Amino acid sequence: MPQFLFGTPFIAAPMAGGTSTPALVQAVHEAGGLGFLAAGYKSPASMAGEISAARALGVRFGMNVFVPDAEALSPGPGERARLEAYRTELEPEAAQYGVTLPPLRLDDDDAWQEKIDVLMTDPVEVVSFAFGLPGRAVIQSLRKAGTLVVTSVTSVQEALAAAEEGPDALVVQHTSAGAHSASFLTADSATPTASTTAELVTQVRSAVGLPLIAAGAIMGSSELRGVLAAGAEAAQIGTALVRTEESGARQTHKDALGDPAFTETTMTRAFTGRPARSLVNEFVQNHPNAPKGYPAIHHLTAPVRAAASAAGDPQRLNLWAGTGWRQARTGSARDVVTDFLNGL
Repeated sequence: MPQFLFGTPFIAAPMAGGTSTPALVQAVHEAGGLGFLAAGYKSPASMAGEISAARALGVRFGMNVFVPDAEALSPGPGERARLEAYRTELEPEAAQYGVTLPPLRLDDDDAWQEKIDVLMTDPVEVVSFAFGLPGRAVIQSLRKAGTLVVTSVTSVQEALAAAEEGPDALVVQHTSAGAHSASFLTADSATPTASTTAELVTQVRSAVGLPLIAAGAIMGSSELRGVLAAGAEAAQIGTALVRTEESGARQTHKDALGDPAFTETTMTRAFTGRPARSLVNEFVQNHPNAPKGYPAIHHLTAPVRAAASAAGDPQRLNLWAGTGWRQARTGSARDVVTDFLNGL
């Protein structure tokens, strides 16, 4: 196998909310891939605990961190009014489960500085960022500590902006990818300029000289070969791992990915206020015009999602899925990674 920047062409996507686990990282590592943990939604102490747990397993791993959006933390009167209106719109969903929606929360930066401080004092092999640019100073400090730094982008425009800060590599995420879009400059309503992940990699490859990690609808070795041929160093794979035994995803989510009743995915802001690709369920259909407002809307919908999970109800749960979700399989993540790599 050829040499790769990360020692492997298979990178397990960081999946926040509990899906990425030390056990998943271990399974991916043992099959020849590189796993990622996700700091999103966790406290700095919980993040540090997962780092310790992964280290105790003796495996390679990376950590992903969400970059806070300063504008979302200080919405203007119009944006605040839209968020309050959406809270009212969500009340029937909450009433169905007998839960109460929380007041708007606009102060959550996901403990950004505290998490960076942990990663500076206790460095990990790779740190990736999503939802924005971490800043040149953060990147330089992490690199000085011996960490490889990766920034996530969704367009040539974002890739050029990210490259200016000096990361070691870029994740190039196509709109076909499941869960949250990493976009921070590109309008989420814009028509994609690339029809496939490989095409987007080619576009970004022509604009920047950094190593690229492709993400989006990579469900098997044929798609992996395609993005490597387009110039990617590796692929970041998420949806293909969600149903595996080591994944910490809710069982309702895992089951929905294999349920023929779900027939399509779409980009939606209904669950978190940030565009994310999900299976289309009743919640997505009920709230097609959800406003921007991450993570405020994430906090608003949390009680409904928790109740839906407890009830085993897939119709009001965020069922993140890339466009290739039908190929996601059960069993061990080791077997999934092995099949990807054996097909190269």
